Amino acid sequence: MDCFPIPFVCFQCGTDQNPCHCKIVGPTLGFATTVIAAVICWPGALLCGCCLSDTGKRMLAAPVDSGGAVNNAVPF
Repeated sequence: MDCFPIPFVCFQCGTDQNPCHCKIVGPTLGFATTVIAAVICWPGALLCGCCLSDTGKRMLAAPVDSGGAVNNAVPF
């Protein structure tokens, strides 16, 4: 995925999810979801000290997983 310096607009080429093989909305929404979830999840997981357990590690990975799911859910 390539993110251009246009604020908060991500552009992905070479996908097989749509006829034009380019995506703009999915990667941009995925990026926004990742940023919002990271602001909430990461300080919470670090402050409660649960980053040493498997549950805490899943909590730290949740923003990236949710952003990828949103990116793949939107085909354009």
